Amino acid sequence: MQAIRRFAGRPWSDQLFEVVVYAILILVTVITLYPFLNVLAISLNDSTDSVRGGLTIYPRVPTFKNYETIFAFGGLITGLKISVLRTVVGTLLGLVSASMLAFTISRADFQGRRFISAFLALTMYVSGGLIPFYILIRDLNMMNTFAVYVLPGLVSAFNVFIIRSFIDGIPYALQESAKLDGASDWTIFWRVILPLTKPALATIALFLAVGQWNAWFDTYLYNGSNEKLTTLQFELMKVLQSTTTNADQFRGRNMTEVMRQISPESVKMAITIVVTVPILVVYPFLQKYFVKGMTLGAVKS
Repeated sequence: MQAIRRFAGRPWSDQLFEVVVYAILILVTVITLYPFLNVLAISLNDSTDSVRGGLTIYPRVPTFKNYETIFAFGGLITGLKISVLRTVVGTLLGLVSASMLAFTISRADFQGRRFISAFLALTMYVSGGLIPFYILIRDLNMMNTFAVYVLPGLVSAFNVFIIRSFIDGIPYALQESAKLDGASDWTIFWRVILPLTKPALATIALFLAVGQWNAWFDTYLYNGSNEKLTTLQFELMKVLQSTTTNADQFRGRNMTEVMRQISPESVKMAITIVVTVPILVVYPFLQKYFVKGMTLGAVKS
């Protein structure tokens, strides 16, 4: 009630401005949420009924048959374990390597900072291509190994430059003060720099996690024949191909009967939900760092 009275007591121009702003925000929210809710509704709806169309944000004939079809596919559990493992390991190692390199080239007393920065920038515009990269992976004996998921993308020039821009904005007096107190460069990096770059690290962590979680092409190229190193995305891709080509890939089921009950479109929507939900669960834990001040309270005037 107090909020309503406060709103009613303000000038009409301010009231109109707030109404327009809230209307725009509500519209943006609806536009953002509707596609996801529509995909969720189709994934939870009977495939035969979905063909009729007209689904909005709720299923007309609710069923879990689409998800049962997906999780009946062999190798899905192994793929889930490998995907989670590569996401965690790849994100942590990518953060550590990118932040350490960014801290190094941000130091004014490092003689090779310009050369390394130029070299990193060059990699963003010039690439050897897929075939030379495949030959390199083969010659390094990383075929059919878990390392192929982590090592090739360990350092990203884009991530390094983002973290470096944050470090450049941190007052250098903090590092000088730490040196006067006897801190080494390693201590400065872990106890001064990293805590103040949490917004950048959270952003890069989300980029790395989404990239690792959604990756499947590297599995297809390098570990496609190794069932122990398959990933969730690669297995889901095979599920989608199976529903499209009628390949008999399901354990203990007749694929013909399954195809009568499901459609590729319904399976595609169910796969979209399966691969999206884990990222949606992680995002709220990182969101608070996106708006937090980088050096809030670090320097007192």
